[in-house]
Amino acid sequence: MRVPDRRSIVGSWRSGEPVVVWGIIVVCSVVWLVQTGLRILAPDLYSSLMMSTMFVPALVPAYPWSWLTSMFLHAPSILHVLFNMLTLWVVGPYLERALGHIPFLVMYLVSGLGGSVGILAWARITGQWMTASYGASGAIFGLFSAVLVAYHAMGEDIRSLVVWIAINLAIPFVVSNVAWQAHVGGLVAGAVLAWLMVSGVRSLRGRGVGTRMAVYGGALSLVLVAAGVFLIVA
Repeated sequence: MRVPDRRSIVGSWRSGEPVVVWGIIVVCSVVWLVQTGLRILAPDLYSSLMMSTMFVPALVPAYPWSWLTSMFLHAPSILHVLFNMLTLWVVGPYLERALGHIPFLVMYLVSGLGGSVGILAWARITGQWMTASYGASGAIFGLFSAVLVAYHAMGEDIRSLVVWIAINLAIPFVVSNVAWQAHVGGLVAGAVLAWLMVSGVRSLRGRGVGTRMAVYGGALSLVLVAAGVFLIVA
């Protein structure tokens, strides 16, 4: 895969190519390399940085930015970041071309927020407030559910995609230390946002994708953050 230069990035942006997908992959990969370097060279700094940037339900009031930063962190094993980035490259370009760059980014971030709410809901149910989670998989599951909703709306055969999602949801039952709660949260958030974009309020159906994503994405983000705050303080 060739690394694009500035002119090719601008050209790809204007032509609707998946620039944001590439950007997320680069950011996650660079962050993983920084994590790896710090873990080897400065373990104390690494521990401090991870504690303040991964999503830990009990620490969210102290580190509210972890809602965002946790989406771009990954486990020390290269398999975690590699699998997530390959999966993003499979599903992301379709949605970015269909939605546009900024609406796609909103979809990704809202799905990631949904993943964090899934973690908070589990913490509220089980009392496991110090369980840490990080990674792009919650957001990626939201993208898959968005494709599922879009395909269903177009009358496409979605059985293979349903099977794929079911298999990935089952992985935590055979692989330990996988935050399935974030997968479920992202899946639900992505599906809701996609359904709103496809159907939604009748008066907004004729509006552009950017306008609808701004309204629905903004509203759903507020709902998710409010739900997260409620789960913490309730």
